[in-house]
Amino acid sequence: MPVDQQYLDYVVDQLSEFGEFSHKKMFGGVGFFREKIFFAGIMDGVFRLRVDDENLADFEAYGMSAWGAKGRKMTMPYYEVPEEILADKEKLAEWTNKAYQVALRISEEKSKKGKSESKS
Repeated sequence: MPVDQQYLDYVVDQLSEFGEFSHKKMFGGVGFFREKIFFAGIMDGVFRLRVDDENLADFEAYGMSAWGAKGRKMTMPYYEVPEEILADKEKLAEWTNKAYQVALRISEEKSKKGKSESKS
């Protein structure tokens, strides 16, 4: 599904309170990055943020669930941002910062794990 440019522009504008980030089209969607860390995406035409135990309750309180690629049973830890949050730049910045912290922590853990495995 091609990315709706109007929706992408809207999401980028709504993220203005979050600070610096970049985005690029990838895999039929759009990836959002800060300092090369992938923290969000537009997947299947919907804006989603990275989730783990630290911010899961925020999404579950709105009835959101993990994204699953069509035709696959596997899910990915990216959850749809509720429209109410997407419409509020300040709340969106809070949620996005949490998602970025999740992605950053996971990236650091993978990096540490890779370094310890290479020493073995």
